Amino acid sequence: MQQENIWDAAVARRYDTPGTGMFAPEVLTPVVERLAELADGGAALEFAIGTGRVAVPLAARGVPVTGIELSGPMVERLRTKADAATIPVVMGDMATTVAPGAYTLVYLVYNTISNLLTQAGQVECFRNAARHLAPGGRFVIELWVPELRTLPPGRAATVWRTDTDYIGLDTYDILDQRVVSHHFHVDGTEQARLYRSPHRYIWPSELDLMAQLAGFELESRHADWEGAEFTAESRSHVSVYRLTETG
Repeated sequence: MQQENIWDAAVARRYDTPGTGMFAPEVLTPVVERLAELADGGAALEFAIGTGRVAVPLAARGVPVTGIELSGPMVERLRTKADAATIPVVMGDMATTVAPGAYTLVYLVYNTISNLLTQAGQVECFRNAARHLAPGGRFVIELWVPELRTLPPGRAATVWRTDTDYIGLDTYDILDQRVVSHHFHVDGTEQARLYRSPHRYIWPSELDLMAQLAGFELESRHADWEGAEFTAESRSHVSVYRLTETG
């Protein structure tokens, strides 16, 4: 499954859920507030900007935002909210594409670094972030913690959410550190709509090593955008890396 094929026009149409899910104020507001703080008065670059879920409210906060995005249909949705002068977007892969300008912050939210399906590609993503930052600049990643402890012995799948109209499950390939997320949407009929996305999961310690290879050091790690303590029981994390003076 190629990423540009996964994020097609149909997915782009369903992606935005104003006021609910990822777009709920209680979810989105802490993200925007924290990123605005970390931008520290400078400009921000969002890898995989998508439909502008984070970029649009962040730009409204006065932070200049530029994006890199692989999916044309996702950018078409973004353009219904902000024009190219307000939020410029460079089309391409977040691991290699270069955006013009100077940035104090590069950010990558909602597990998106896992869309790069090789370790080498994920390392290149860190290096691309470093390419856009001056020493002292920050790279922020939001990522889930692999739930292998919940994987039953001899089974390759975990169910992580069940609602009346939705079931989410992951199938794991532990040898290659891959996971495919399966999203079943039920509409009350006998039919269900299935959407699947492949990922390469990353342990926090491996992520830190990738950062070191690109000249970053870990500045902070919390369990959420509001600064909750990250523990062995945390299901996700927000990690802030700072480019060293020699990075």
